[in-house]
Amino acid sequence: MGATLTAALMTTSAAALADDSASLASPQPFEAQYRLDIRGWPSANITHTLTHEGSHWLSDMSFSIAVARGNERSRFYIDDGDTHSLLYNSSYSLFGVGDSYQLNQDDIPSIDRQAALFDLSRRAGTEGCTESNPCDIDFVDHRGRDEHFQYFVNEPTTARVPAGEFDAKQVTLIDAEKPDRHLLINFHPDWPGLILSATYEKEGRRQTTLTMTQFTPAEDNAP
Repeated sequence: MGATLTAALMTTSAAALADDSASLASPQPFEAQYRLDIRGWPSANITHTLTHEGSHWLSDMSFSIAVARGNERSRFYIDDGDTHSLLYNSSYSLFGVGDSYQLNQDDIPSIDRQAALFDLSRRAGTEGCTESNPCDIDFVDHRGRDEHFQYFVNEPTTARVPAGEFDAKQVTLIDAEKPDRHLLINFHPDWPGLILSATYEKEGRRQTTLTMTQFTPAEDNAP
């Protein structure tokens, strides 16, 4: 359950840096609700918030169903367009048995995966990453272990989800060590960190889908 949730939600990034940080979308606080469907498991609702806390940002994802629950929370700051992790907390349980983890700044040589999700959605499309020339991505998982992915950006598309119809920035991520697994994510181009939908496939078979069911921006107008 934890591995599939990781692949579906707590995505990746932090590798190729844009030459012109002024072209990156500015972060904006929001709250979103998602529906998570995992093959062989009951559906779950996920709450995802991005909040501004003084000099840093907080990205928080949590879910709960009858037999399992999980939460990931990352505090990070932005400096000259780059995203830097400060503190990463996570906890998971299945049938009441689980564990909690915490990574401090010194434990994160690259970036944690919650901050990476935000960073990827913000940078994708600025580095010229294509299917024939993908970009490398390095981040750490909840235990501080290095993860290596590649990604490329597809043609702009439209995501039609229960929350509405949105322009989408579509990104494909491939596990560098397991190329038969990939994650297709539709991000909103103007709201860094906001997932519109995501699909995780293994050996050509869909394992997990994520769709946004509700979106509440902290601004007066929704995108």
